[in-house]
Amino acid sequence: MTLLKAVRLALTELADPARAEGMRSYMKSEMPFLGVTAVPRRAALRKVFAEHRLDSAPEWRRAVLVLWREAEYREERYAAIELSAHRFYRSWQTLYTIPMYEEMIVTGAWWDLVDDIAVHRIGTLLRLYPESMRRMVLEWAHDPDLWKRRTAILCQNSFKDRTDVHLLYACIEPSLSDTDFFARKAIGWALREYAKTNPQEVLRYVKHQGISGLSRREALRNIPGA
Repeated sequence: MTLLKAVRLALTELADPARAEGMRSYMKSEMPFLGVTAVPRRAALRKVFAEHRLDSAPEWRRAVLVLWREAEYREERYAAIELSAHRFYRSWQTLYTIPMYEEMIVTGAWWDLVDDIAVHRIGTLLRLYPESMRRMVLEWAHDPDLWKRRTAILCQNSFKDRTDVHLLYACIEPSLSDTDFFARKAIGWALREYAKTNPQEVLRYVKHQGISGLSRREALRNIPGA
């Protein structure tokens, strides 16, 4: 049995039609759901991935993209995202994975698919290859595609005191005039995460930079008295 078939079988066996429509409605998804929640999904996928280990980086990237492109249910796209991060393939997180993640970001085009890739895949690559990735992230920050811009803004969300604050601001500022909810939310979320490390700097930035009310509320949410 191929990996794709094994993933589909495992997810189908867990399907809960009573949950599926509610999940689809909550996520505003055109793609249907099977109704499989995160905990049983991840447990089943760990077993499938262990039983269908891939032998090379190109084979792994192909498998991720086949799962993604041929997905009939949203959980199959979640499976592709999980396969992309599996510990077996950690050493294959290189610059060669960027086209794969770029495709997933642009075609996923929604927060439940994009944000994990932004923070944990593009962010990981930025840590590993700071010079090359910095150039790419800055290009994405100016891209017409909302979700590439959101990725550029969010990719340092787990960096804490290793945040390149100049890069963070350079990624935020092209989207400051964007009225889209997801752009404004991303700005606030990224600043809120950095505020856990340097609240005074975030207060200074928010005070001196014109940002939307939504972004401001998100940025200052955890700063006492802000």
